[in-house]
Parts: sequence; C-alpha cells; structure tokens
Amino acid sequence: MDLKGKIVLITGASSGIGEEMAYAAAKKGATLVLCARREDRLEEVRNHCLGLTTADVHVYPLDVSNPDAIEQTMANIESEVGTIDVLINNAGFGHTEEFVSYDLNKAENMFRVNVLAVLYLSQLAAIQMAEKQSGHIINVASIAGKVATPKAAVYSATKFAVIGFSNALRLELAPLNVKVTTINPGPVDTAFFDSFDPSGNYLDKIRSFVLTSEEVAEKTINVIGTNKREVTLPFSLNVASKFYNLFPRLGDYLIINNFDMK
Repeated sequence: MDLKGKIVLITGASSGIGEEMAYAAAKKGATLVLCARREDRLEEVRNHCLGLTTADVHVYPLDVSNPDAIEQTMANIESEVGTIDVLINNAGFGHTEEFVSYDLNKAENMFRVNVLAVLYLSQLAAIQMAEKQSGHIINVASIAGKVATPKAAVYSATKFAVIGFSNALRLELAPLNVKVTTINPGPVDTAFFDSFDPSGNYLDKIRSFVLTSEEVAEKTINVIGTNKREVTLPFSLNVASKFYNLFPRLGDYLIINNFDMK
C-alpha cells in the first residue's frame, strides 16, 4: 500500500517497536496518529518523525487500559484527523513469574492492556474501515502466543488470545475488504525486558534469537496493504513454532530443559 495520504494509528508509540514503526511509516509518507501514556516521549517521537516526512504527525496521549479513554480518543481522532486506514495495536507489557505465586491483580491489568484494548480499538477502527470497504488492522502478538515457556503463563495467555481473536476477526472482515495481520516477534531488545525479565537470565539464554526494534518495525510497515496472515520473527523461531505444533511432547521436553528461567 502507498501510505501517502493514509492515516496510520500506532499504539505504544512512545518507545521500542512502536517508536520505530512511527519512523518507518513516516518515511513512507503516512499521516501518523501516535498514542501512548507518556505525552513528553510522544512529542519527542513526533518531532523526529517531522524530520522524516512532510505529512502530518498527531499525538494523542492514551492509557489503553481505560475503555472510556479509548472511545473518546478514537472519536476525537475521527473528527480532528479523519477515518483510520491502518491500526497497529502495539501497546503491551509482560512479567515473568511462577503462576502459583503470581499476583492476579497484575494479570487483570495485563489482560486489559494486551487483550481488551486490542478488542476495543479494533472494533472502533473496524467500524470506520467497514464503511469505506478498506483498511488494515495489525495486531502485535508474540512468539509467546504460539509457543509458551515457563514463568510466562499469563503473558502467553494474553498473546494466545490476541492471535485467536485476530484469526477470527480476519474471517469476519474479509468480505468487507478489511485485512487483519498478526505480528509475532520473538524477543526484542527493548525496555520491555526491564519488567518482563528483571534478572536478565531469560534474555541471556535466548540471546541468539534477539531482534532489534528496527527489524520488527520494518517488517510490520512493509506488510501494510498485503494479504499476509501473520509474520513470525525471526525465521528460526518461525520454524521452531511449526516444529512445536507437529511434535508438542518433544517441544515441551526441549523447552523445559532449555528455557526454564531460574
């Protein structure tokens, strides 16, 4: 898709993958709508984008865990900027901890951000896209939504949910010419791991699979307008996820013996 003149909304755009997505989309001439909680960081990203494009870049501070804030923000964007052509649901976070001792209040908040926000935003965007019979919804899930690992039960549950939701939504929206794609990155070297893996042990064990934000952002922006069902990165983990589905018992054995985060 030629992004010139297209309105692209990115959540979680203040840092990491979302920030790099903003830069990649700006270079392609998209009209950007950047959402995240930290307005100061959003303004920094906006200013950098303006150095890459002549298109408009809009900032809308948003806490995606608040459904009322989502509804109001989406209404403001539609009236002030226009109808959305591309929605990238990128906001999310995770923790690693054994489930038997996991604080389920944290689990509820993770589901609000990682899952329910995706549902709310996708529904509101889909209504706009259905009216004009075009659009693309891209949901950033994770390899954790395809292959679970120890101490990531809640995080994996949220990402399995995103993939399942996206697969069903794709079928519903196909007759309306609205595309749905999931992006399933493996570990990405961002501030995400500050909360997901405070000890650093997990990141050390999977260092050979670690991606950069730029790699994920480029693949995501390049998939806009295509009929790609999903993108799983890196290639080695894409192969591993297929192997896991074919040989789940062997896959469990390998994970338990290689990825236990002690």
